[in-house]
Amino acid sequence: MSIEAVNDTNFEQEVINADGPVLVDFWAEWCGPCRSLLPVVEEIAGEMTGKVKIVKINIDEAPETPGKFGLRGVPTLMIFKEGKVIDTRVGGLPKAQLISWIEGNL
Repeated sequence: MSIEAVNDTNFEQEVINADGPVLVDFWAEWCGPCRSLLPVVEEIAGEMTGKVKIVKINIDEAPETPGKFGLRGVPTLMIFKEGKVIDTRVGGLPKAQLISWIEGNL
């Protein structure tokens, strides 16, 4: 399953105003760990359909949004619930740990 890409223009609509929890993958083309993490996040998106919405945002194409949330490095994963960040992970995680972290925040 492919993950929806969001940007500075639609971030509020797609993430902040979303009906349920949203996992946001902040990434960049030049970031090797980001490219390694993407297939894992895509697998999880397919497995967790209906439980959590998963989106990605390219920090180079959407520079305003990362600044609003104090992003310091990529990859960074943030879980939003009711428009607020409830947890953040910086760097890659193995699939099992990533699923456990997401489920623990649902």
